[in-house]
Amino acid sequence: MAKCKRLDNKFYFCTMLVEKKERIILGVDPGTAIMGYGVILEKGSKIELLSLGVIRLDYLDDHFLKLQRIFEKTIGLIDNYKPDALAIEAPFYGKNVQVMLKLGRAQGVTMAAALSRNISVTEYAPRKIKQSITGKGTASKEQVAAMLQRLLNFNETPEFLDATDGLAVAVCHSFQKIATSGKSKTYSGWEAFVSDNKKRVK
Repeated sequence: MAKCKRLDNKFYFCTMLVEKKERIILGVDPGTAIMGYGVILEKGSKIELLSLGVIRLDYLDDHFLKLQRIFEKTIGLIDNYKPDALAIEAPFYGKNVQVMLKLGRAQGVTMAAALSRNISVTEYAPRKIKQSITGKGTASKEQVAAMLQRLLNFNETPEFLDATDGLAVAVCHSFQKIATSGKSKTYSGWEAFVSDNKKRVK
């Protein structure tokens, strides 16, 4: 596909846009106790599992030290797997304000780590992720994990379902060939994120 820019009345400058046939997606289920992640390789319409796991943070008492670890571990995953995109579970609404605040910080730090490496970030609502994987927006974590095992042909049962939750975000992103308006948001860099989230960045 060609993208052309008109230079004057007679000439056009055109460049060819080549669609990448493969891409690596890092999915993250952020948390201040346990952070789950999954990495997949997308080849056209096929996906394969590269890695999944958790990062334990519950042994740390200092909240800010947890945020530092989240940033460092996310950078480590990015540098190791070289993902083309990061997909993250969007904030959900709960009654405990302090829990929501801490979770929001964990999500923000994860996004900042990806954006610092110029990795595009896309958020998905929890219901959207479950719907994409199982066809049911109210599916349990166990149902999501079971479906992922069938989709990606792995038998290992992760010790924590946070790992398959992170993997589910990556698979959900792979399924979204065309982003649906209002349900997900993609940022190409830190400046784009700040411009669109002025109230969230101080």
